[in-house]
Amino acid sequence: MFLAASPALFAAVAGAFGLVIGSFLNVVIHRLPLMLERRWRVECAELEGTPAPAPGEAYNLVRPRSRCPACHAPIRALHNIPVLSWLLLRGRCAACGARISLRYPLVELATGAAFAAVAWHFGFGWQALLAMAFTACLIALAGIDLDRQLLPDAITLPLLWLGLVASLWHAGAPATAPPVSPRDAILGAAAGYLFLWAVFQLFRLATGKEGMGYGDFKLFAAAGAWLGWQMLPLVLLLAAAVGAVTGITLIVAKRLGRGVPIPFGPYLAGASWIAMMWGAPIMDAWLAAARLR
Repeated sequence: MFLAASPALFAAVAGAFGLVIGSFLNVVIHRLPLMLERRWRVECAELEGTPAPAPGEAYNLVRPRSRCPACHAPIRALHNIPVLSWLLLRGRCAACGARISLRYPLVELATGAAFAAVAWHFGFGWQALLAMAFTACLIALAGIDLDRQLLPDAITLPLLWLGLVASLWHAGAPATAPPVSPRDAILGAAAGYLFLWAVFQLFRLATGKEGMGYGDFKLFAAAGAWLGWQMLPLVLLLAAAVGAVTGITLIVAKRLGRGVPIPFGPYLAGASWIAMMWGAPIMDAWLAAARLR
């Protein structure tokens, strides 16, 4: 097969596929929180015994068609080509000329580049496909958490269970890519959730405040299910370090108040992806440096 024989071709095809998936992830990032809010309003109305909000038009990840947020004109298929359409339209709506956020092509480019990197790194095979699925979920979660400070169960829990189920197909050799062994996956999921849960409880006892959300526990558990318990220290160290540097930089630049919470999900997602790609050599270098001391 051409893709199996040519790593470069496989990476190029995966990158193009990633651009399309990135376009869909933009829809997920925007619509999924709104879908959840609609469901929560209905549930709250039922609990309070008040009339439920009017259902209105169908609203999900497929319907209605994508439209301009300013003029609500439907976006034609020709104007919905990943990255290229945004460039040709110079970042503006074809109907009303309103600006289209730079985030949309950035998510598409990030997904395409990540898929190409995964394909090149792991080579043609089902492990690369699993890694792409993991990557897509991480990008969606990072985008939603940045927007809404929310890590929805609709993504974190299926991601966790998919990692556990995929571990059943572990080949038996030490894993350099998902899936890890069932033992490592189960221990990773349990350790990931319980560790951040314990940190959360201790922080709340010490300060009376909640330092993170339960979605962070579930995302860390999902990372453990996919990568194994051995990678959790690296994921947490990378996420905490980048998060701390980013937070301090924003405070010094006066773009963020001291009391304003910073979503931790994007840092966990990014650290999990790095650990999936280069976790083993990073851990080896870390242990080698520790022995020299």
